[in-house]
Amino acid sequence: MKSFNEIVDKLSDSKGREALLGMSRGIEREALRIDANGQLAQDLHPQALGSALTHSRITTDYSESLLEFITPVNSDIDTLLEGLTQTHAYTVRHLNGQTLWPVSMPCYVGDVKKIPIAQYGNSNTGKMKTLYRQGLTHRYGALMQIIAGVHFNFSVSRDLWQMLFDSKLSNNPTMRTDQIGRCEFISESYFGLIRNYRRMVWVLPYLFGSSPALCSSFVKNRQVDFEFEKTGKGTLYLPYATSLRMSDLGYTNKEQETLNISYNSLPEYLEGVQAAIRKPSKQFEKIGVKVEGEYRQLNNNILQIENEFYSPIRAKRVTLAGEKPSQALQRAGVEYIEVRALDVNPFSPVGIDATQVRFLDLFLLHCLLSPSALTDEQGEHEIAQNLKKVVLEGRKPGLMLSQNGQAISLKAWMESLFTDLSRLAKLLDGEQGEQYQNALATWQAAIDDPSLTLSGRVLNDLIGKGIDHGDWVKQLTNRYHEYLTKYPFSESKEKEYQQEAKDSLVKQQQIEAESTQDFDLFLQEYFKEVAPAELFSGCKA
Repeated sequence: MKSFNEIVDKLSDSKGREALLGMSRGIEREALRIDANGQLAQDLHPQALGSALTHSRITTDYSESLLEFITPVNSDIDTLLEGLTQTHAYTVRHLNGQTLWPVSMPCYVGDVKKIPIAQYGNSNTGKMKTLYRQGLTHRYGALMQIIAGVHFNFSVSRDLWQMLFDSKLSNNPTMRTDQIGRCEFISESYFGLIRNYRRMVWVLPYLFGSSPALCSSFVKNRQVDFEFEKTGKGTLYLPYATSLRMSDLGYTNKEQETLNISYNSLPEYLEGVQAAIRKPSKQFEKIGVKVEGEYRQLNNNILQIENEFYSPIRAKRVTLAGEKPSQALQRAGVEYIEVRALDVNPFSPVGIDATQVRFLDLFLLHCLLSPSALTDEQGEHEIAQNLKKVVLEGRKPGLMLSQNGQAISLKAWMESLFTDLSRLAKLLDGEQGEQYQNALATWQAAIDDPSLTLSGRVLNDLIGKGIDHGDWVKQLTNRYHEYLTKYPFSESKEKEYQQEAKDSLVKQQQIEAESTQDFDLFLQEYFKEVAPAELFSGCKA
């Protein structure tokens, strides 16, 4: 197996550089709608934004108040971020005086029962999406579900895959590249990326975690084990924390900790996910599925559907109509990966900036081009402990992590990583400029000075100014609202968004008109078991 440096050597000519630069990206950014009093919006999804069920760029996540902005896939970073900004600009112009909450942790929530669950209309598909969210409410509570994040979708070019396949440059120590086809090679290489990512996922909350503090209302009437410090009137924080969003306060599911889903290969991963969907949960059984004629959740299994599996990264493929995510992966293998470990960047009006995107490019390419050992139970424990340490005390001086069972300082591990990333940055920049090198330098400064991380900057503002989290966020909210309201937006672009909103509403009406099947039967067919031999028969494309 070739080392990272050996593979980069093979890709260091003009052809290799162009193949590396052919990355495709997409961004999904979540943001709560807030009323004039700084409270969670209670009204329905604005009709001017179209149908949350069918709109390609503007939808909702868990709550009717939790907007989600989705970019088309793009190979150019500036175009990607421009499109995301335009979607934000159109949206804030049609919020009827409401604003977007620009951080991950929610605004003040008085009564969690008033958090409105997202509605998707009267079709069976729409009712199922809403029912799934009702199940999440019963299982984990509504408050956890309105934490916002940013998802980053990433794939590499066909040319790069062809070069790696032809050269038999695999990151998987057990993969015989002379015995598998190109499709299997791509899927297993993506899983090698995923394993390396999971081993080093702590890097992302260290640099980009931006939720070291929260409004005390978030933990009101809850038993928490954290020794919070307090600033202002009601802001709680941990002095060295990076991302409370990724802590036990955020996206966690104790039931899923028993699943032991493997990332050592696509078939093992799919088998684990399918087993989780079929495995009953004694805890969730107590909720009931259909009680007195009303559904409470889709089923009482550990996962209602695959999307309930909480993971900081997912293997993905665009699904066909009526296809489940795992069926798409089984049909044609992994198409791209989805990074899910990103807090909303409060220092950007759209939740992420170009330096982060370029760092993610470098980081994910490094994960792809580096040897990726299979993971055992001990390795999984190490991954979980490293992430937990960085989430809760990542900026603590001298923090020690574990690398392959050996103690190593966070700083030393980061410096080693950045040495590799520097080589990639120079290769990608070539003779044309220094954008990747400048982005890397921006974040490299945060290794020696943790106050330059996003979480460090947040606490510098809160503690340095003695301001409450809510008041600080409202200042950002007003600033970004003004920026986006004044953002250059042509009449033709306005008409384009208006037309898509209208088209999406028509499409929802068509889906509802065609949805004549009894809902109970619809659910029975959706969850009809597929024989394992049919599910895991190998990559077909």
